[in-house]
Amino acid sequence: MMRRSVLVLAMLPGLAFGQSMQGMAMDHAPAGGADAALMSGMDKMNRDMAVTMTGDADRDFVAMMIPHHQGAIDMAKAELQYGKDPMLRTLAAAIIAAQEKEIGEMKGWQRGR
Repeated sequence: MMRRSVLVLAMLPGLAFGQSMQGMAMDHAPAGGADAALMSGMDKMNRDMAVTMTGDADRDFVAMMIPHHQGAIDMAKAELQYGKDPMLRTLAAAIIAAQEKEIGEMKGWQRGR
């Protein structure tokens, strides 16, 4: 019983943080356009990064990094579609190129296993 109580107490800060983040997201719900595109990329990334851990650090790293990089690509594409700042648009294009290359390398590593 003591162990269960300690576990519940240890989880409380995380639960409170999750609730505060939920409230924040609802308070700032995107109306559409760039906001919706950016949040969509983040939401998909977060869902896809929720992988079952295997205990193999290499395999788990790659399984989580591929969707993480794809999230960066999706957000960079939103910047190219909606953004106006030339420096940020150039950065977004560079992010897409770099992240696509790294995703290819990680998928190649996965195929080689």
